[in-house]
Amino acid sequence: MIEEILLAVVGAGAAVAVYAGAAARVVKQYERGVVFRFGRLREGIRGPGFTLVVPGMDRLRKVNMQIVTMPVPAQEGITRDNVTVRVDAVVYFKVVDAAEAIIRVEDYKFAVSQMAQTSLRSIIGKSDLDDLLSNREKLNQGLELMLDSPAIGWGVQIDRVEIKDVSLPETMKRSMARQAEADRERRARVINADAELQASKKLAEAAGVMSEQPAALQLRLLQTVMAVSAEKNSTLVLPIPVELLRFLERATPGDGDDPHPTGGGPARPSGAAPVPQAPSLPPVPPPVPPYPDTPEGKVPDVSDAVEDLAGSPVEPTGREDAAGGAPQEDGPPLERGTPREDEGPREGEVQDPALAEGDPAEGGAPPDAGAARR
Repeated sequence: MIEEILLAVVGAGAAVAVYAGAAARVVKQYERGVVFRFGRLREGIRGPGFTLVVPGMDRLRKVNMQIVTMPVPAQEGITRDNVTVRVDAVVYFKVVDAAEAIIRVEDYKFAVSQMAQTSLRSIIGKSDLDDLLSNREKLNQGLELMLDSPAIGWGVQIDRVEIKDVSLPETMKRSMARQAEADRERRARVINADAELQASKKLAEAAGVMSEQPAALQLRLLQTVMAVSAEKNSTLVLPIPVELLRFLERATPGDGDDPHPTGGGPARPSGAAPVPQAPSLPPVPPPVPPYPDTPEGKVPDVSDAVEDLAGSPVEPTGREDAAGGAPQEDGPPLERGTPREDEGPREGEVQDPALAEGDPAEGGAPPDAGAARR
């Protein structure tokens, strides 16, 4: 009898232990538990610590209540001023209602990620490039509002949204670099011009003070000489007064002035008008030689030219009589440059028509004889 009672107690204890093991659940501090009994949501959210569920009837789902950091993949889009950029961001969110995060959406993390990508592309299309680069705080707030509106119904709260990086094309980077360089150069020129203006004012004041005391200018000149001699000891500096240079400039005549207009008289004043000169005559060209193609003083040989044309040497013939056309013996050789009697007219002379036709009655040579001589 006692043994049966002991066995029953041991069996009951074992059953209780098995039931407790199957029903016991532990919820961590940063988690919340949602219980479903036969698929129906039980009222009340299980807090952190030890809790029990009915084995076989209840099902406990734990929801992380920590802030989740989710990077948004880089999205490529075209800004409002037609510039192609790639922008990536990061989203910080957390679950504020565990039951809504489980019931309203299948996977709240994936839903927040897709919503962040679409909202980021929308922000890129609505913004200018300057806003993406310099006014990110305003864009972050606008992106946070676009994500927070649908996430509230999912039991999710968007804590923060940040745009991490904006990637630009290489051509746009070079253009922006040239623009920044031009702007810096403009500011440098303005600063330089302002410095020149201030320096000119100070120099004008210094010149006014030195004009009242001529000794101050001499002292300044001596200081300049000392500065030059200190840098280059081998250089000899000889200062010349400016008044001496001005005196020499007034005493020197101008470029168009004649210092002695009357041939040895006193010099004219530098302000007087220049004396007009007679126009010069053009130069006389040199005389043209009688034979420009031959060396000077040499008469070309006609027989050589005829021999070149005929291909055979031509023997010189005797002169023909001017009256009867009979050949005559050759006379003494003519001097160089003396024209022959039977030569034709030279350039510029008028030939008798009767002699040109070769009429024997008029004393001309026969045509055949003249052709042979030519």
